[in-house]
Amino acid sequence: MENNDLLMQVTAKAKMWLSDKYDEQTRKEVQALLDKEDKTELIEAFYKDLEFGTGGLRGIMGAGTNRVNIYTIGAATQGLTNYLLKEFSALKQIKVVIGHDCRNNSRKFAEISADILSANGIKAYLFEDLRPTPEVSYAIRKLGCQSGIMITASHNPKAYNGYKAYWEDGAQVIPPHDKNIIAEVNRVNVESIKFKGNKKLIEILGKDMDDAYIKDLKTILLSPDSIKRHNNIGIVYTPLHGTGFTVIPKALKACGFENIINVPEQDVLSGDFPTVVSPNPEDPAAMALAVKKAEETNAELVFATDPDADRFGAGIRNDKGEFILLNGNQTMLILIYYIITRRKELGLLTGKEYTVRTIVTSALTQVVSEKNGVEMFECYTGFKWIAAVMRELEGKRQYIGGGEESYGFLAEDFVRDKDSVSAAILFGEIAAWAKDNGKTLYEMLQDIYVEYGFSKEKGISVTKEGRSGAEEIEAMMKNFRENPIKQLAGSKVTLIKDFVTLKAQDLNINEEYTLEMPTTSNVLQYFTEDGTKISIRPSGTEPKIKFYIEVKAKLKSRADYDAVDANTEKKIEQVCKDLGI
Repeated sequence: MENNDLLMQVTAKAKMWLSDKYDEQTRKEVQALLDKEDKTELIEAFYKDLEFGTGGLRGIMGAGTNRVNIYTIGAATQGLTNYLLKEFSALKQIKVVIGHDCRNNSRKFAEISADILSANGIKAYLFEDLRPTPEVSYAIRKLGCQSGIMITASHNPKAYNGYKAYWEDGAQVIPPHDKNIIAEVNRVNVESIKFKGNKKLIEILGKDMDDAYIKDLKTILLSPDSIKRHNNIGIVYTPLHGTGFTVIPKALKACGFENIINVPEQDVLSGDFPTVVSPNPEDPAAMALAVKKAEETNAELVFATDPDADRFGAGIRNDKGEFILLNGNQTMLILIYYIITRRKELGLLTGKEYTVRTIVTSALTQVVSEKNGVEMFECYTGFKWIAAVMRELEGKRQYIGGGEESYGFLAEDFVRDKDSVSAAILFGEIAAWAKDNGKTLYEMLQDIYVEYGFSKEKGISVTKEGRSGAEEIEAMMKNFRENPIKQLAGSKVTLIKDFVTLKAQDLNINEEYTLEMPTTSNVLQYFTEDGTKISIRPSGTEPKIKFYIEVKAKLKSRADYDAVDANTEKKIEQVCKDLGI
């Protein structure tokens, strides 16, 4: 489309938002965009409709069809409502839980969602204040609700907000419900959104739900006596200005940990995230204040969670006493190893247990699971797919843990989304248990590598903002498909998996086979002769294309760790050069 044509189309669309169907503040914002000489912001705000995708909504806040505002949130909630009224028409009372994070406008969007649900005759349980995403999932199941809404943009920068939709099992919606909800949302126009709520159908949730959640979390502990013996382990915790502040310190104390050290600057609840550029525990800069506090207080552990407290990051001391930040694969590896090992020691492995990982997560967790007689299932990126495996196996087998490389883990089955609260209490317990076994967590990690094989992972995200960025990402994926990679770091590519076509090519025997997955996904994977694995996918929630690199090696002893780690780091650097990133 020519720029002039696009501008004409965008201008016409924007002028529709000047009508009295929209509130005065919105009209002023739109008029300001129209009056600006530079039309870039106007185009970005209106060149498309913000999609209610399979993971809900996420975008920059502001006026416009491609922005998060009371009208795009309103349309999402009205569309979800319309679908619930059809799907659960036989129920006397449909019920929905609503939570929100610390972001600017999150409370307003949560209250608007409660109003719309109640205006349509649906009972809305609205948390009294910000709460972690996993607690919303927990409450859906606890209260027997049919759906849930979480207002959050997870770890995105402060300009963003978003909307996650949940189903009656407490998991984010998947097919067919996701597509059906999208169809309903697309049918909504501004006049059909019922903004005027029925306060009789809105119930506030608070401390009682927190207490029930923490009480159930205590049931997942496997070594409470270790915690009693080492209850003074110094744990520095930062919520990065977000929802973890409301529950995690309480949960750690309820489990017996007595030395919880906070980071006062980051306990400030703020959607402006004043101490960080990105409120993401994956970003070392976000954890710098917590590490500094741990060094000052001689603490042993550093924990951090993102604004909606579903992601969990951890720092531990190495053999020199310095803090190192674990990546998501390492955190999951330690958690899976501990849960399986400890259950084995306690005689709690019956043969019916299973674990889950996503396709871009390190396969080392699979080696640990299967060598101990625990089957591990593989699924698409996103916790909704882990929850889908749990739903399918509910009542037949026992889920004992699952996660993904992007700092997400779930240890319990009474929540159906990644849960930093349970990850935090378990990680503290593991540190206590390791002490009982005469080890530090760092030594424990090294011993896992010695026993099961060494793996080093690196995730690289290339950001491409706006309309042109989306086109660039599409072109990059097209190029990788049309010009397949032949070798990586000197090792020949032997297997290619394309989850768009659900076809795999085994280049060793020149054969193609079908990938057994529930649906397609825009992911490409390359596997080499020496065990290197590369996954490439556009992010579903951010303007990024993501590269997941995993290289393997053998580690004979703890003494060889530094050398093996350095060699694999060099290999990753070469892989990056070969990929052109």
